[in-house]
Amino acid sequence: MAKVRVKQEESLSIKFLHQMEVGDNRRLDLYFFLPKEMGINSQSLNEDDYYHSSITGRRSYYSSGLHLPLVQSRFVSQKKRTVEEFRLYLNLFAYQFAVAIETDSKELSQVEDLEQFYVSLEELSEQVIHLLKRFRRNEPSDEKWKSYFENADNYLSWLCEQRLLKLLAHAPRSSDFNEITESVVALCRAESQYRDAHKYNSSKTIKDPNRIANKMHLLRRLIQQGVVLKEDLKPLGVGLKKMTTGIATAMVMLVVSTLIIKAQGVFSGLTIALVLTLAVIYGFREIFKDDIRNALWRLIQRGRPRWSRLLQDTTSKLPIAKQLMWLDFMRKNELPVKVSEILKRRHSQNKVDAEILHYGIHTRVSAKGFLAGYSRIQEQVNFSLVPFARNLERGKAKIYKEHEGKISNESVERRYQVNLILVLKEGRDEPQYARYKITMNRSTIIEITESDLPSGMRNMDEAPYEDDLLAPDAAAENDETPPG
Repeated sequence: MAKVRVKQEESLSIKFLHQMEVGDNRRLDLYFFLPKEMGINSQSLNEDDYYHSSITGRRSYYSSGLHLPLVQSRFVSQKKRTVEEFRLYLNLFAYQFAVAIETDSKELSQVEDLEQFYVSLEELSEQVIHLLKRFRRNEPSDEKWKSYFENADNYLSWLCEQRLLKLLAHAPRSSDFNEITESVVALCRAESQYRDAHKYNSSKTIKDPNRIANKMHLLRRLIQQGVVLKEDLKPLGVGLKKMTTGIATAMVMLVVSTLIIKAQGVFSGLTIALVLTLAVIYGFREIFKDDIRNALWRLIQRGRPRWSRLLQDTTSKLPIAKQLMWLDFMRKNELPVKVSEILKRRHSQNKVDAEILHYGIHTRVSAKGFLAGYSRIQEQVNFSLVPFARNLERGKAKIYKEHEGKISNESVERRYQVNLILVLKEGRDEPQYARYKITMNRSTIIEITESDLPSGMRNMDEAPYEDDLLAPDAAAENDETPPG
């Protein structure tokens, strides 16, 4: 698996995932090549608005594989462990379990082949049963620890039920797979009865969808404590932008003052002609003031990071990593040479003019401050393509066919192809590259495919990557408590 994974998230969103270890120094750049016919450029898409509304992410501790390092009897029996330590490790397992079931269910919902869908659904339900059984087998007896276990158990049971029911609700219908459907329904029903038997939720909460959803949202936030890193995002260049505004205003006022002095020399005394001339001068000042300021700011801002982010451990408050982010439209002549070479590999029919949207993120991971027993964090960043889709045309064309004298027609959807090139640079190593083609229309992403690179170009190295649910045997192999 490549060091950076790019995949579809929702119908109109993509995400990339990567993992970073203690002391890593990593720069990742994404270049989106948007065909000009899509109508997306710096005038129609504000980079700041897009960043805050359509780019979301999460950064958390990561443990290789979904094993059970948290609730083994060996771990629970160690009296030296504190309640806080138990809670941290419990939260790490519960959070990874939740992310894994979400990831697998989203991927499964995109499977169109009927047989493959139901076979994968059966495998997923079996994995859920296995992991929940192992989790509950080691329920702590100490009341101080039990409340944390019950919160996690309640949420995981509810989440698994909801994800499986959602898959069934949108599944393609077929009587050939009734047995699998019934077994999944039985699992969901059993989990609901399990929560009722343990009195995890009151009858009022169960009957009110809003109350149960809000409670589970709260439990999700509780299991994220100590696992998901606290983020402190700050915009960069605030002072520089104020200075740019001042310089632009000074430049405009210099021209205006010069014109006023010349106008007073032409017209003697306060006349209507002088008043009209001054009105025109001040009118032009208001028209061009913002344009000059924006143009000057873009010139100064070009190539500079726009935001900084500090990632902290929520428990110890120690800094875990620092990040710098870029987001801007680029000119073609500003592209790195290697990226331009990759782009030239396109088929001749796909060599259309494009606007280039660049997203960059530079991360320096601290050499200390990590939660004991863990040396890796995972970052997932989602890009919503909804703002892109708003500018796209709906399919209006029709294709006509003739068969035995009868003419029929079918509507044709308008599709667009967005090229995405990734550049990964780790420390002083040579950059690594990857190229993807994103085919989309106004309503959804049709497919995401990875393309070959030119010969001699370094592709992203293969690396172990485990963000999905493990099979039962793999989970058993990793059944041990981490150090710390």
